[in-house]
Amino acid sequence: MIGLHDLRPPSGSTKNNKRRGIGRGSGLGKTAGRGHKGQKSRSGAHSKRGFEGGQMPLQRRLPKRGFTNIFKKKIVVVNLNKLKEFPAGTSISPQTLIEKGIIQKIKDGVKILGQGTLSQSLNVSAHYFSQNARDKISKAGGTAQEIK
Repeated sequence: MIGLHDLRPPSGSTKNNKRRGIGRGSGLGKTAGRGHKGQKSRSGAHSKRGFEGGQMPLQRRLPKRGFTNIFKKKIVVVNLNKLKEFPAGTSISPQTLIEKGIIQKIKDGVKILGQGTLSQSLNVSAHYFSQNARDKISKAGGTAQEIK
């Protein structure tokens, strides 16, 4: 019968910690492999991320570039190949796309792009259309209506 006192880790899965600074004969006596003096020889020594020993750090030496446009529109993109799952004659709106799980949020608008093919006629309404998507929808017999 096996008990908790018999359990051992598989051989080779654990190994003993390297003991440093235990006598000259160990090869790591005296300074314990830390060299002589200096910041990194002290106990608990660590420097901040990006610290370069007092030299001006790289992230401060390089100039700042660009800016964040706070008026940028976040437009959600949907390709035509995502609309294949709708049956022919269906009216598709941004709300329909959310219900089907194709997009999560409308944000500042939905744009339909023309990647993929469309075989069934669909009535698609969205905020924006690429010219390619517009052509493919009309070629399949559907309509592309822009929401204002």
